[in-house]
Amino acid sequence: MPELSILEIASQYRAGTLTCQEQTQFYLQRIQTYDPALRSVIETNPQALETARRLDEDLAAGRATSPLHGIPLLLKENIDTADSMQTTAGSLALQGHYAGQDAFLVRQLRRAGALLLGKTNLSEWANFRSTRSSSGWSSRGGQCRNPYALDRTPCGSSSGSAVAVAANFCAAAVGTETDGSIICPAQTNGIVGIKPTLGLVSRSGIIPIAHSQDTAGAMARTVTDAALLLGALTGADERDPASAAFHPQDYTSALQKDGLAGIRLGVARRYLSGDPRQSQLFEQALQTLRNLGAELIDPANLPPEAPYRRSELEVLLYEFKADLNAYLEEHPNAPLRSLAQIIAFNAAHPQQVMPYFGQERMEQAVKKGALSARRYLAALEKNQNLSRRGIDELLQKYRLQALVAPSGVPAWMIDLVNGDQPSGASPTSPAAVAGYPHITVPMGYIQGLPVGISFFSTAWQEANLFRFAYAYEQATLHRLPPAFLPTLP
Repeated sequence: MPELSILEIASQYRAGTLTCQEQTQFYLQRIQTYDPALRSVIETNPQALETARRLDEDLAAGRATSPLHGIPLLLKENIDTADSMQTTAGSLALQGHYAGQDAFLVRQLRRAGALLLGKTNLSEWANFRSTRSSSGWSSRGGQCRNPYALDRTPCGSSSGSAVAVAANFCAAAVGTETDGSIICPAQTNGIVGIKPTLGLVSRSGIIPIAHSQDTAGAMARTVTDAALLLGALTGADERDPASAAFHPQDYTSALQKDGLAGIRLGVARRYLSGDPRQSQLFEQALQTLRNLGAELIDPANLPPEAPYRRSELEVLLYEFKADLNAYLEEHPNAPLRSLAQIIAFNAAHPQQVMPYFGQERMEQAVKKGALSARRYLAALEKNQNLSRRGIDELLQKYRLQALVAPSGVPAWMIDLVNGDQPSGASPTSPAAVAGYPHITVPMGYIQGLPVGISFFSTAWQEANLFRFAYAYEQATLHRLPPAFLPTLP
């Protein structure tokens, strides 16, 4: 069976040429066949086929009202589900943890009729354990691998979600991001990923790093599928005050092939890596944007992130301790009750949990004080002021709707000895620290490895970002399925 979009699957359901049970069985078989080499799925849902049968009954009875009805999706394994699947952030320290209630976003998906096929591997603790970790490695799931070349990184921390979407193990997947954890794996695995504005998707029921930057988002093979999925995730949740004013939205109405006509975009050239191959692809992409009617202000560079690089880490360390302890307090079924206990567990099981890298970030975080500390509050204010002002002032100065940049570099080699060794700048931090939206879409390939192009803007501009990304995607159609090569030829 070829790759099918969400709308293609839904259309076949309505036509009676495909059932939810058949599509679910296809994905489960594909995971069983190909995922041993990729390690993208930590566990599949034992109730998936039974759920598919019930969803088929709803379809036959005319009770399906959402385009996501019966659509098999995967969730990053730091997202709570009140079922027989665990939520451990990839860590053996939380093995055996079954959440008592669904994350709010999971409730939204179930309400839409989506089928939760399983949970995906990730960089353990969303890549907030060590300074030299390997993206996509977790003590529960092992090393996740890039489907375009198995010796290359999937990036992270939403590694498994990106790889599973690229490998056609699901229709789409949910990832989470604090800084780069959706955008990097999406671009590195040749798919679409969107990190929304902070508060658009409720954070409740997600194992946290930091509430000032954490958000879930959509990962898919097409912009349309990402728009459909993100729209289903949104909604007001009383457990997360940041989401209170926002209700489910239909972003598909923004998808127009002429969506770039008359749009002013700023070119953030500072994020080019210096690789002439990336530069060539980016120049071609810029010409495509011009051909589609966009007016480019080139260059339109943001201020450097260096002034808030250290303070960003300071905020994350403070919030990780406070937020993780609060999460564990709310989950009486969790086997460990605090960050300090997790650190002690890891230290007691080094061969199983820390065979390649340690837990320096956790050890730094556990020493931090309360969120009332002046040092924390000053760092948070500095971060948000500089990052938001940098984006907003640039947009206002040049009357821009968004900024455009290369999303990142091709996947580097997996290195369990030294950890990640990326080269080149990344545009993820400004939008991540500001809490602003950011989307990546395939831009092309460098020696068979995907790279993406990014559009990001100020708060609540998701509809416009989808509009711009869709117009570019439809004009280029760069994405090619992976070949699962052992290494590059």
